[in-house]
Amino acid sequence: MAGITKETAQKHLDAWLEAELVVTTGQSYTIGSRNLTRANLTEIRNAIDYWNNKVKALETVEKNGGRNKVRRVVPRDL
Repeated sequence: MAGITKETAQKHLDAWLEAELVVTTGQSYTIGSRNLTRANLTEIRNAIDYWNNKVKALETVEKNGGRNKVRRVVPRDL
């Protein structure tokens, strides 16, 4: 997975979750005649989904020892 560890992916996920909390409290505001928008909430949620999937994938690799478990069953009529 390109050198991304579970801990790194978890840190990124935590940072994006924190960013979502900050943006939801006030996404944009006006000072005088200037309007400031902090971030696009849709992009933040897409990043959260990406990092959440990355953490889940790395946890699965850690749990299964890096291999997919595939079993083959041959039905027999006895």
